[in-house]
Amino acid sequence: MHDLVIIGGGPAGVAASIYAARKRLQTVLITEDIGGQSTVSESIKNWIGTEKITGMDLAKSFRMHLAAEKSDVVELVLGEHVMSLIKNANGTFTVQTKTGKKFVARSVLVASGAGRRKLDVPGAKKFENKGVTYCASCDGPLFANMDVAVIGGGNAGFETALQLLAYAKSVTLIHRHKEFKADPITVEKASAHENMRVITHAEPTEIMGEQFVSGLRYEDKISGEMKELAVSGVFVEAGVIPNTEFLDGLIELDAIRRIKIDPRNQRTSVEGIWAAGDCTDELYHQNNIAAGDGVKALEDIYLWIKKH
Repeated sequence: MHDLVIIGGGPAGVAASIYAARKRLQTVLITEDIGGQSTVSESIKNWIGTEKITGMDLAKSFRMHLAAEKSDVVELVLGEHVMSLIKNANGTFTVQTKTGKKFVARSVLVASGAGRRKLDVPGAKKFENKGVTYCASCDGPLFANMDVAVIGGGNAGFETALQLLAYAKSVTLIHRHKEFKADPITVEKASAHENMRVITHAEPTEIMGEQFVSGLRYEDKISGEMKELAVSGVFVEAGVIPNTEFLDGLIELDAIRRIKIDPRNQRTSVEGIWAAGDCTDELYHQNNIAAGDGVKALEDIYLWIKKH
């Protein structure tokens, strides 16, 4: 019997694990890998205390910090995907992984994060890895001296555009709204580049090509006109989908399947389960916020365990 199972190895899960180790809570951290979504980023400039760091280096620092603190208190279970979470009759919880491993604990912190939302238009699936990609740091160099498009108006979209501007012939960012969710400083930096173009009020409707991508078709949402853009690559940054499929019927989720939490303490609708990070209905999803929410949850879990 463990005190706590933590599901997920991003900023929220790792921060909570380190605090759990320091508070001597017998904990199991189950995760496919350490680092979270930011591992694919080439340049993170808002991780507090660090001027600039790559996603891979940030993940490395997570692993090193966790290794230094976990001792014999936190058991690290890597390469595992959680398939089910069940509340037992005696109030404890059983977590089962895809390979059939089971862990029983008095409490659970769900920090399972979110996955990238796929582009759902004709041609998107057909040309995935043939011009349609979801990772600029992985695939960007393959499009050197080519015209490419980025779909998405958040920080991820503009940061992807900035990465691509280093080697692409041109970058066109497609956004369905007038206003951007990205930080103004990031929008200004990208927009100022001579090879950058931004098209707003545009809804992608089709990815075109034969063997590989040759362009995309989009609707001008103001005029209703269908237009085409000749590009060799389409980089999709259309948001994320919370990794909460294993929670069906157990705890309360919102309309887009994020876990509803009490923002004061990260508690969910089920006694004994907390949640933190991008899998929750937290208004703002960033590394610093996820880590803080993981710590907040752990502080509350510690007090809860001491009372039960």
